Amino acid sequence: MSGADMGARAVAEARLWIGTPYRHQASCRGGGTDCLGLLRGVWRALYGTEPGVVPAYSMDWSEPGRDEALWRAARRYLVPCPSGPVAPGEVLLFRMRDGGVAKHLGLAAEIGAQATFIHAYSGHAVVESPLSAPWRRRIVARFAFPQEV
Repeated sequence: MSGADMGARAVAEARLWIGTPYRHQASCRGGGTDCLGLLRGVWRALYGTEPGVVPAYSMDWSEPGRDEALWRAARRYLVPCPSGPVAPGEVLLFRMRDGGVAKHLGLAAEIGAQATFIHAYSGHAVVESPLSAPWRRRIVARFAFPQEV
């Protein structure tokens, strides 16, 4: 399967999660999820299993200790993307504030002038949001799902 096919499958699966309520540490389509749970759900749909054991994590994502735990986990399971245009199905890692750790994930959906990404965040259900300039500025890394696991 090509990278574009994998990306299209990931986007199609993520869109099935739209409307799922936000629930910290959850990963159940329709029942509840957070941003990591959404990506875990997409992974399960693509590969049929969990990527690995996910330890409990706080809402602050290791920020007090300045530990880039989410970035480290993304590098472990996903394939870093080279610089260049964002492609559909890429996992986007965001730093929510200057000096903070990267602690938010989303999935690129549409590209071009009307670029969007799918994500879950506190106080919202899973949504497809515009990948506007403020969001783009927060991207610190991009990853692709591996062709096989």
